[in-house]
Amino acid sequence: MPKHAPYPPPYCQLLGSSIPNTPVDDTGSTNKGNFGLGIPEAPFNPDPSPIRSPGSEQLATAEKGGPVRKSSTPNLAEGLEQKLWKYSASSNVVKRWLLEIISWLLSALCMSAIIILLFFLQGKPFPKQWPMNITLNAYIAILSRIASASLMLPVSEALGQLKWSWFQGHSKKMWDFELFDNASRGPWGSLMLLVRTRGTTLAALGAAITIFVMAMDPFFQQIVRYPQIMVLQTQNSSIPKIIRYEPHFTKQTKDGAEEMNPDLNINAIVDKFFFDHGVPLVNFGNGTRPEIPVSCPTSDCDWEPYETFGVCSDCADVADMLDFGCFDANLDWVQNATQFIPYESGTMCGWFFNATSERPMLMLGYQVDSSSNRSTGEVLTTRTLPLVTNASRRTYWGRSMNFKHIRNPINNFVVVTTAEGEDQENVLKSVFQHQRPRALECVLSWCVKTIESSYHEATYSEIVKDRFINTTAGPFPWTFIAPDTNDPKDTGKMQYLQSITVDPRARDGQGNVSSYGASNETAMSILAIFDDYLPSFATLSNNKSKPLLKYKFWDDEPYEREFPINPWSTPNNVTHHVERLATVMTNFMRQSSSDAVLGKTFSQETYVEVRWVWLTLPLALLGLTLIFLLGTVIRTSMESDRVGVWKNSAIATLLYGLPDEMQQKISTSQGQGTPRAKAKEINVRMLSTKKWRISGHILSPTVRKPKPPPGWI
Repeated sequence: MPKHAPYPPPYCQLLGSSIPNTPVDDTGSTNKGNFGLGIPEAPFNPDPSPIRSPGSEQLATAEKGGPVRKSSTPNLAEGLEQKLWKYSASSNVVKRWLLEIISWLLSALCMSAIIILLFFLQGKPFPKQWPMNITLNAYIAILSRIASASLMLPVSEALGQLKWSWFQGHSKKMWDFELFDNASRGPWGSLMLLVRTRGTTLAALGAAITIFVMAMDPFFQQIVRYPQIMVLQTQNSSIPKIIRYEPHFTKQTKDGAEEMNPDLNINAIVDKFFFDHGVPLVNFGNGTRPEIPVSCPTSDCDWEPYETFGVCSDCADVADMLDFGCFDANLDWVQNATQFIPYESGTMCGWFFNATSERPMLMLGYQVDSSSNRSTGEVLTTRTLPLVTNASRRTYWGRSMNFKHIRNPINNFVVVTTAEGEDQENVLKSVFQHQRPRALECVLSWCVKTIESSYHEATYSEIVKDRFINTTAGPFPWTFIAPDTNDPKDTGKMQYLQSITVDPRARDGQGNVSSYGASNETAMSILAIFDDYLPSFATLSNNKSKPLLKYKFWDDEPYEREFPINPWSTPNNVTHHVERLATVMTNFMRQSSSDAVLGKTFSQETYVEVRWVWLTLPLALLGLTLIFLLGTVIRTSMESDRVGVWKNSAIATLLYGLPDEMQQKISTSQGQGTPRAKAKEINVRMLSTKKWRISGHILSPTVRKPKPPPGWI
């Protein structure tokens, strides 16, 4: 018998002996021991963990009492590697996988740190100051990168360990060794391994984890959003309102008699609306400047609906009350005073109020030469008619045609203009073609508005939610004051004696007569303003003349002025124009008030919104990695008598490489293909002796060696 003890027969069977028609292993038929390192006649004493750390021989020598050679250049990395190698060679399972366990715990710790911080920041304002100026995104990015990198270490090492277990039992393709090795390095190799194993092995789980770990960073980046939320502040905003409009007036007299003193501020507003397009809105930032003093500490303020005293408007179409005809009537509207005496009668054609009465009133038309029945002289293009005259306070149609229900209106007037008004030629064309004019009755009245205001991003807006107008019946407010008999100059005058009372709660029987309103002096000072503009007449003498406006009929000689801009003519919207006048009057009245409405102040703050659903993949990968690692540890423990804990050790690959003669045969075989191509056809199997057994037909020509005696290779 040879001096070396034989290998146990069960582990020395060739692959070909157990599988029908399988060729006998090409190696193993020699009577010399061979470890694949080219060292013959050497005893083979396998060690489950063949990897020995540098200096392990020194430790063994020291234990036997021999001299110990110390390293001349101690290295920190070398010392760390020695420690890890000692743990890998330990019989304790935890120590053998200690680095992988620590790496998994580090990944779990990083994810926990992210989750804990997000839990406390969820739904809270974004922190403005961070330690070392690190933002939340940077914090998540750093920890998520550490977590994904730490997660790859146990997966890679476990795949490397399963590489050795793959070749236990039945023979496998030699190519599988490279597939496993590539899978432990990156996603492409893992994809190839998934295809090779068809996802049915434990190694397939590790390959899938390696692929999906690539998506961890994008998933972590999607966890946090920073929505802009309007937050209520402790500071209050304010906006003015008015309950009673009582401006201060100074007395004005003429020849010792007190005269009406109009409200000059309101007068300036009305002047812009009768001679121009009104008070323009002032652009400011993204919107328009508020016309009232708004106090808003931030750029966003809201006020609950509030009530304020003001002016309202309404307009109604009365064009159907006009009739076309040619009649003799007063020439009160003509401009040429040298040819025609004011109020002298003359023939005119056009659209009349009261056309069938004894006193028809021309609202739009032209003067006619009675001798030739041809149009001559001037053309009336616009007429505004107050339904309460400004001198004797005589009324037309009982003070109103459509708004008799309104108590104590500021003014009620009719505006008649041509249907076409884009230019002077169209105006004359509309008049002479007898097109039905546009006629509106408009009223300005005292009211209480319910307004909802807001100020957002430098834009003020308000919505009139409701309005209340006093419609209770009452006497005519104008009263004639008889002249003083002792004063020969006093001829008597009309006096406005009723105070203005508007109370929205009066409709519920809970009104307070002193709530909203104004005194009779205030009302008369505003009513007197409209006496300048109502009535008024816009005329043209011919198609080349400039339009002229005749107004202020309370004077002995009415005023005339050029009228290049006619705010009442087409295509201007008269209803909107009058409504805008009422709004501007209301805003000015509110400016003079010390009463204010407190509102809510908001500021835009950045909040942290956590979308927890994006954590499903990282947490799932963390859990699957733990399962994969535990499964590999359990399987390795079950194969401890056949496979050591070698993982991705290159030393183990070198120690248990193919025998030299087999390497030479594979590389010098006459068969077609490279060694890598041949590896796809060669079947290998690893025995408990840590030796490779090879079977296949590609190594030709093959010299069959005599079989050894029983119990020999």
